[in-house]
Amino acid sequence: MGFSDLLDRIGGLGRYQFISTSLMAISGIIMASHTIMQNFSAAVPDHHCRIPNKTIPTLLKAFVPHDAKNKPLRCLQFTEPQWHLLFLNQSQADTSELQTEPCRHGWTYNRQEFSETIVTEWDLVCDLRHLKQMSQTVFMGGVLAGALILGGLSDKFGRRKILTFSYLKLAVSGTCTAFSPSFSIFCLLRFIAGMATSGAVLSYISLILEWTPIKSRTIFGTTASVSFTIGQFVLAGISYGIRDWRTLQLVISVPFFFSFFCSWWISESARWQIIHKKSDEALKQIKRVARINGRVKEGEAITLEVLKEYMQDEVQSNKKIYTVIDLFRTPCMRRTTLCLMILWCATSFGFYGLLMDMQRFGVSVFLVQVIFGAIDFPAKAFCIFLMTFIGRRITQAVLLILPGLLVLANAFVPYELQTLRTALAVFGKGLLGASFTCVYLYTLELYPTVIRQTGMGFGSTMARVGSMTAPMVMMLEDYLYGLPLMVYGALPVIAGIITVFLPETRNMPLPDTIEYVEAQRARQETSMEGTPV
Repeated sequence: MGFSDLLDRIGGLGRYQFISTSLMAISGIIMASHTIMQNFSAAVPDHHCRIPNKTIPTLLKAFVPHDAKNKPLRCLQFTEPQWHLLFLNQSQADTSELQTEPCRHGWTYNRQEFSETIVTEWDLVCDLRHLKQMSQTVFMGGVLAGALILGGLSDKFGRRKILTFSYLKLAVSGTCTAFSPSFSIFCLLRFIAGMATSGAVLSYISLILEWTPIKSRTIFGTTASVSFTIGQFVLAGISYGIRDWRTLQLVISVPFFFSFFCSWWISESARWQIIHKKSDEALKQIKRVARINGRVKEGEAITLEVLKEYMQDEVQSNKKIYTVIDLFRTPCMRRTTLCLMILWCATSFGFYGLLMDMQRFGVSVFLVQVIFGAIDFPAKAFCIFLMTFIGRRITQAVLLILPGLLVLANAFVPYELQTLRTALAVFGKGLLGASFTCVYLYTLELYPTVIRQTGMGFGSTMARVGSMTAPMVMMLEDYLYGLPLMVYGALPVIAGIITVFLPETRNMPLPDTIEYVEAQRARQETSMEGTPV
């Protein structure tokens, strides 16, 4: 007997599971906006050097060089006005020999699509253009720090406490970001928001999974991923109506005060409480969940003795103190952790490499956001189907190798074929998003309860290494066209091949101790050795 049997006894998939999952999923929808809002808050509109006291558009050609498409260059102006260019058409105007210099008086921005972004407010263009990527890298750095710090704290202090703290932290830091007086303060607050995002996601996924019976784990375990997909649509709609980055930031941050208050209703993980010598509190939570599920009599029949009978191994494991070192201490855990490090990094690296620079497709950023969100539904449905009927390992491999090959192919498509480039990127992004769905659930099933959040935090840390690196890789395009896409595609392919070293977890009980995982793996290997070839 184990905790899954106890869950079935108090209602299994009942009213509590649906309400708590819905509350956390709604927060997840808004949380997705914080991760990808930079596509809108840091959008780069058309711009050119500002020419003081020259407001007539037809005079601009005398002050700013134009390219072959008759568009003003973004970062250069003539050292002296070239009035003769006003009387020449584009084919006759040869400006290659004329002296130019960087913009002296700032920039003029086209504000038809966005009234204000962090780029237009702090002039993150030309020599400062890389600060745009840096701001997203700073946010991902916060997510990394949150995975390292809050993931471990969740195993030590509890899932619910870290979830509540993260919601409050995100509400306050996000709201304050909307009033940032400078770019440096903006980055600092985004870093804090990144930490809070990581802590909230890691905690609520574990809370969902640890209160869900085996038969429903696949569906409920993908809730976080589906809410991220819905969040992409929500953000596209909100940002289409709100073109000022400060107002947008405020709108997606204030709702987390509501999430903070709602989180107090959610029950702490009884699994975690039992393992951390809190059996009395665990019993209260189990009775509460049974009452909400309409199983009052069944809940009242459960006593401390019954609880210990169901959780004998877990009660014994609470005599030990676990740290990140336990992720590598035993052979099975070591192999699992090393493989998952690569899987998390590759998935996040390829995913954010495609997602965080939508303007390069030459299509409306709002339309691309909707398309990128729409592809997630069939991709994740495909993922759920594969995980349910084929298994986690094969699904994970397919969802890394296939999009990796699509991204690699995109690297060799000419820039002029925008439709084909966008289509390949959309399918690649959809499958990588589905890979996130699988790796979240797979990781939670591979690690035992005693180190589940530590393992999730460590895996998420590697994902943030990938997402932090992804914006920087875009700079390689200055040296060779298609090189960033080659890098974005190669790593997922390699990671997909490495998946073969992980065990299958489909329809397996959620493990609670390291000893159980090691014994289970030993039995699997013995069984394989005894199978005739």
